[in-house]
Amino acid sequence: MNSTHFSGPLRPTHVVTCFLSQDNGQILIVQRSQRVGSYHAHWAGISGFVEQNVTPDEQALVEIGEETSLQRDQVRMLRRGAVVEHIDEELGRHFYVHPFLFAVLAPEHIQTDWEAVNMRWIDPKDLSNYQTVPKLQEAYTSAIHGETVA
Repeated sequence: MNSTHFSGPLRPTHVVTCFLSQDNGQILIVQRSQRVGSYHAHWAGISGFVEQNVTPDEQALVEIGEETSLQRDQVRMLRRGAVVEHIDEELGRHFYVHPFLFAVLAPEHIQTDWEAVNMRWIDPKDLSNYQTVPKLQEAYTSAIHGETVA
């Protein structure tokens, strides 16, 4: 067995990934800093761990506020995707990714925090050109095909 692999049961880990979109169809991706726990320098949506006793919907809004400085009235949840699973044996985690699609009403107000070193608005079809966190494309597909949020 490879020594870099975690041994023991995988820890179930629920995370949210939020895709922020503009009217022109572009989505925001951020490049993860060296200060985050995993996947350094990889591109991702706005994401974070789902805290205990917090719903994924609520956690999504918390993460957007923390990582982009956008207030709740500056975004609108459009869709909630089906959970995307990812097993990372090196981290010893079984990730359950809760994907969301949000409209950004005030993109000029975005200011990223310490978790990101870079941000870009991209055409979603260009996602494959970036080194992303695992399953980001699948999470995006799930979000855009997810249930519409009233």
